[in-house]
Amino acid sequence: MESVLREIRSDLRLSMNGVIATSMREKGLHYRMNFGVDIPKIKEIAKRYESGSTLAEVLWKEDVREMKILATMLYPSASLTKESADRWVMAISNQEIREQACRNLFQEVAFADELVNDWTKNEDEKIRTTGYWLFARLCIIRSVVVTRIEINQLLGDAVNDLKSESLLLCQSALNALKFYGRISQDKAENVLKKVASFENSGNLQEKEMLDQLLFEFGYAD
Repeated sequence: MESVLREIRSDLRLSMNGVIATSMREKGLHYRMNFGVDIPKIKEIAKRYESGSTLAEVLWKEDVREMKILATMLYPSASLTKESADRWVMAISNQEIREQACRNLFQEVAFADELVNDWTKNEDEKIRTTGYWLFARLCIIRSVVVTRIEINQLLGDAVNDLKSESLLLCQSALNALKFYGRISQDKAENVLKKVASFENSGNLQEKEMLDQLLFEFGYAD
């Protein structure tokens, strides 16, 4: 294991981009180590190594941006348990890692619907944010597990979170509604029914969310 980690560290050093790493730090993305390697290059590096849950778990625990992303690429989805997914979601600290974990791993597991159902109800805003993002990913890829998700509950929770002071949570909830509505006209109309009360709202944020959804589904004036 240690020899594999040394090889990965060497690959990352050789691919390091100091400009990107500095830019990320300036934007508030802090890690113990950030090599600034872009996603296509990280994917290329991942192909050099055999996937496995043990290696992925070791990489995930490292406070190194690229190692965390590699972990999401190298964890065999068939080996991931719900307990492990619940543990991983609590360690997600920023949107980039959230997107990579959802795209590379969480959307591929057979119990992705359970993750969405549980995470979007969680009191922790960061976990709810991940739940919405995972739901959006499942809608994007038209996963069959979408049909097993508690849609009315999720849509209601997402509408409530459109009012959140957290920009990231609000945007993730909005994306969940948008991508669900893109699946079909019926689903778009269902979403719009959930936010119908926003039309007469005196809250500017609610009005803006409604306008964005109307535009998204082709109902804007």
